[in-house]
Amino acid sequence: MQILKANYPGKRINYLINFNKKFWEGKKVFITGHTGFKGSWLCIILNNLKAKIYGFSLKPKKISLFNQSKISKNLSSSTFADISNIKLLKKKIKIIKPEIIFHLAAQPLVIDSYKNPLETFQTNIIGTVNLLECLRDINSIKSVVIITTDKVYKINKKNKSYSELDELGGHDPYSSSKVGAEIAVNSYVKSFFQKTNLKNRISTVRAGNVVGGGDYSENRLLPDIIKSINSNSKLTIRNPNSIRPWQHVIELLVGYLILAEYQFKGKIHEKNSAWNFGPKKSNSKKVIDIIKIMQKLNFFNLVIKKNKKYKETEVLKLNSNKSIKKIKMAPKNDFTIHIKRSF
Repeated sequence: MQILKANYPGKRINYLINFNKKFWEGKKVFITGHTGFKGSWLCIILNNLKAKIYGFSLKPKKISLFNQSKISKNLSSSTFADISNIKLLKKKIKIIKPEIIFHLAAQPLVIDSYKNPLETFQTNIIGTVNLLECLRDINSIKSVVIITTDKVYKINKKNKSYSELDELGGHDPYSSSKVGAEIAVNSYVKSFFQKTNLKNRISTVRAGNVVGGGDYSENRLLPDIIKSINSNSKLTIRNPNSIRPWQHVIELLVGYLILAEYQFKGKIHEKNSAWNFGPKKSNSKKVIDIIKIMQKLNFFNLVIKKNKKYKETEVLKLNSNKSIKKIKMAPKNDFTIHIKRSF
């Protein structure tokens, strides 16, 4: 077991994680989207594990976890560029010769996908294809984890938990773009990597609704609540009765790292390369339930104003039995604990 000690603005967090530190020490890890919320936390954790970290991403926003954590000083290199720049992407990967790749570069927000659908499809589909193309020429890579979303499933009316074998589908541009990325990954895996050292070493991870300190994204529940507290303003809740599988960012990233290690060691032999990483069943809660939990913790008083402009899935639950059984990725904490760790 390893204790992660990390700082984010205004708080220090200790988190017990189950890792063989010797495995990660000195490993060359390439991360796309390393300046984003999850990417920054991934850099923080890997730095704690003494990995060699190489990033490729757009420049971080002025107010961001990446800047406020000052993690950049601990990276081996940091390239600020768009994932659509395949020439530069391929050049960097060839020079670095990484052993493990995490692909997080994406347009990650549903509402932004309505506002900028072309950019969303370009980044999420073609950006992923660009990375896959680069993998064909690099022999050093032994594990690739590609991040999609829990919103890739075709919605059913039975409110059941989705498993990796359920049909894919998406109405909004964000969900559709991530379905496209999933299809592209499956195509490349079946077409180009079955007889290479990357066979059974490329996976997609489906997860979402992540909370944690240092998230400054627009139109996300906890950041919006914090902004409403600080500005003493009304909070617009789009769909208060929507159910989501909420989880803390560190629990999710622990799953990424466990999967990457299993693949690296050749312990994965799955026909389906997709993995659901969801929380405990008790953490699948309505948006309004989260607000009530926070009010009980005496963090704030809130005025709710519904907004039905954008259509989103009402009920979204994940079946994570595969990851629990195959790689022992078992979520541990209740959502109230996640809330406290996010403030």
